[in-house]
Amino acid sequence: MSRKKLIIAIDGPAASGKSTTAKLVAQRLGYLHIDTGAMYRALTLKILRSGLDGFYSKKIGAIAETTRIELVPANGSLKVLLDGEDVTEQIRSPEVTIAVSSVSTLRDVRQAMVREQRRLGKDGGVVLEGRDLGTVVFPDADVKIFMVASIEARARRRQQELLEKGIRTDLETLMNEIRERDEKDSSRDESPLRKADDAIVLDTSDLTIDEQVEFVVRKAQEKLAEQDNA
Repeated sequence: MSRKKLIIAIDGPAASGKSTTAKLVAQRLGYLHIDTGAMYRALTLKILRSGLDGFYSKKIGAIAETTRIELVPANGSLKVLLDGEDVTEQIRSPEVTIAVSSVSTLRDVRQAMVREQRRLGKDGGVVLEGRDLGTVVFPDADVKIFMVASIEARARRRQQELLEKGIRTDLETLMNEIRERDEKDSSRDESPLRKADDAIVLDTSDLTIDEQVEFVVRKAQEKLAEQDNA
């Protein structure tokens, strides 16, 4: 009998290290990496481009239902396609970063994205990362990790990411933005950011990427071993 492929859900606040860790874990296990945050960012980019006035328009639900977002592995990374257009770089702009939390609170948006995430991950063999995977999207995921890190550590990571793109940003400004994002994500009515009761907490403040990846891979291997011995 072949091994069941796992559903690995990695949740946590912004800049806690989810994306890089999930990508590398997926590579180690030969699984598909599903960046749910990138999906919300791509939709946010489309809404910003549409010129809608505010994020409460009923038209946003219609946009979400008719938008096609694809996540395509490419050269060890993940290419994000929005209606066929490669928007991998554009979705990481400061404008999208500021707006995505407001867009992701909308019920119609989340329902559309959750349906797509479940479709992509239903057969297992996936590493998903986001904010509501272990609580809403896949409450029965085989491995649940909740990643956390200090505000300063997260802000420094975001600062470095932007610097690599040629964007210089004040650390204090980034820390304030992250605090505001945390508050929005944790207090929203629809699928708030919270740790699943059975999730394993991983504080990445003082960990290297390799240490983070090794931790999650080890938990996955333990789960596979349990399956083999069942």
